[in-house]
Amino acid sequence: MASGKEQEQQGFKQAKCVKVHGPIIVGAGPSGLAAAACLSQQGVPSLILEKSDCIASLWQQRTYDRLKLHLPKQFCELPLLGFPANFPKYPTKSQFISYMESYASHFNIHPKFNQAVRKAEYDRVKGIWRVQTEHLEYHSRWLIAATGENAEPLIPQIVGYGKFKGTILHTSEYNSGSKFKNQRVLVIGCGNSGMEVSLDLCRHNAIPHMVVRNTVHVLPREMFGMSTFGVAMALLKWLPLRLVDKLLLLVANLTLGNTDQLGLKRPKTGPIELKNVTGKTPVLDVGALSQIKSGKIKVMEGVKEITKNGSVKFVDGQEREFESIILATGYKSNVPTWLEVSIISMEFLDLVLSYYESSILFCLGHMHRGQTPTNPFFSPCKKE
Repeated sequence: MASGKEQEQQGFKQAKCVKVHGPIIVGAGPSGLAAAACLSQQGVPSLILEKSDCIASLWQQRTYDRLKLHLPKQFCELPLLGFPANFPKYPTKSQFISYMESYASHFNIHPKFNQAVRKAEYDRVKGIWRVQTEHLEYHSRWLIAATGENAEPLIPQIVGYGKFKGTILHTSEYNSGSKFKNQRVLVIGCGNSGMEVSLDLCRHNAIPHMVVRNTVHVLPREMFGMSTFGVAMALLKWLPLRLVDKLLLLVANLTLGNTDQLGLKRPKTGPIELKNVTGKTPVLDVGALSQIKSGKIKVMEGVKEITKNGSVKFVDGQEREFESIILATGYKSNVPTWLEVSIISMEFLDLVLSYYESSILFCLGHMHRGQTPTNPFFSPCKKE
């Protein structure tokens, strides 16, 4: 009987081969579309392989209804084509999807859908990348991994997870709080998603309890009528990063008050420095903080376990019952599940450009920094 490795190799041999005369791009999200557009402007053809049946599948299939961009549209536009002028400062989910579809149409980008990449490895003998889907094997000298850092839901390990008698779902499955009216809902996670889901639950007359496991920076979305992010980017052109962090926190404390008193303790490291070092994004408040102050969103400490009777026990000793649990615990990259490159450390995936003779691997959308004017999509770095 053939081993798993031998079966994979047989699969490569049996798959129908397709030669691609430009880079293979894995992922039809914003990074993949941007890469294809930039290449086409230079006269370089490319092929996008997308596992779902649409572009920007995270936005189309795994985001909640009330979602809007947290940053002004000028900081979120893709290269070579901006948002329509009539779009608001913070485009809605449907507007962002419309922009993505218009972008693909404008640059004549036609991804191959329902093409989940099972394996990609470099053939040193032939000097090509072999990218295998269920029925086909694509060959190219170049491979661009553009599946992003939010490819798969991150599910935390909770003691007694299976004992909970109600509904447990990840925010990728959450659409609206309308289904949770009058329910006691535990939201695990206090990032931007956790805050927005808790706010949405409030507005649909649910009773949200939000778990805050770690320290978190909460900033106002706007300062003095301007985007907080825009203010920070402007100040960083003239002032040291840590001084900008101090100014942001000073204004945040004046406008939002002391969040430590609400159970939202701030990290010792400033928000921008923390983002650069760890990738952890500060929360931009869009209304959740006022609901926390009023007591409509209750802040809880970390979950210790789900007991045998299905109630939730917290690390501070409290024990409460809930009808539903929503996991606002983020996402993870899926690149390690299909990319066969032993020398790549995923800890430094954002910097990886591995040269194999004349062939190149690019990784886009893995920098944990989002899109900023100082963070271009292509940041090549030769790995000697």
